[in-house]
Amino acid sequence: MDNSFLLAFGLTLFAGLATGIGSAIAFFAKRSDYRFLSVATGFSAGVMLYISFVELLPQAADILLKCTNGIGAAWRTATALFGGLLLMLVIDRTIPTAENPHEVRSGRELDAVHAGVAVADMPRPIPVNLRRLGIFTALAIAIHNFPEGLATFVATRQDLRLGIAIGLAIALHNIPEGISVSVPIYYATGSRRRAFLYSLVSGLAEPAGALIGYAIQRPFLCPGVMGALFGIVAGIMIYISLDELLPTARAYGKGHEAMYGLLLGMATIALSLLLTG
Repeated sequence: MDNSFLLAFGLTLFAGLATGIGSAIAFFAKRSDYRFLSVATGFSAGVMLYISFVELLPQAADILLKCTNGIGAAWRTATALFGGLLLMLVIDRTIPTAENPHEVRSGRELDAVHAGVAVADMPRPIPVNLRRLGIFTALAIAIHNFPEGLATFVATRQDLRLGIAIGLAIALHNIPEGISVSVPIYYATGSRRRAFLYSLVSGLAEPAGALIGYAIQRPFLCPGVMGALFGIVAGIMIYISLDELLPTARAYGKGHEAMYGLLLGMATIALSLLLTG
């Protein structure tokens, strides 16, 4: 294992475990004002969208252009992009809404948990089969976080600047996801400790995804494969931003707070990449 591998894996692990922060906010914060999550989640979406369109897609096109001598490079780049989008679409269509960790939890639900409302008074029915809930939730988390971990790992191995930016964006994105994972577990069990543990451990699916993805693509790794991976990663992050982050940011915020976060994220990553380029 070289230093780039360890750095990429460590960054992916850090991003994944940020789910525990979201769970801690839901259960242990003393205020029910989640507007800062709106700005933070919008910020994450801005970072991902900017990186996808300004960095990853041009790099994918450039790599594929060199590998193919210009023959079909644009088509391959577009195919990789839509492949990443389609991958996330299939995942979301496969996972039932009730067990989907990316479904936004309403303010009413969060306030009920925060206030310590009895489990019997929760705003949704308690699942009878707790084992089924745990299995489906764990499966949903693993499937969703796999491509996120792969995106962070691949980007870090290729370009440290991009990897750090994507890792931080994924970590911010995982904070509200941690809330979405832990709240239904709390409904089912009535245990904050168990819900927090589920949420924290769920983040391990991201470094697991990174390792599995690395093992699969390593034997076939070449410039052409790397170019395609960059396009796929761009598609994954665009989907996450538009389908998950921006709706979450609007759900937790008021007025234009989600847009403020989005613009701030774009400006921050643009400035960072320009200064370090």
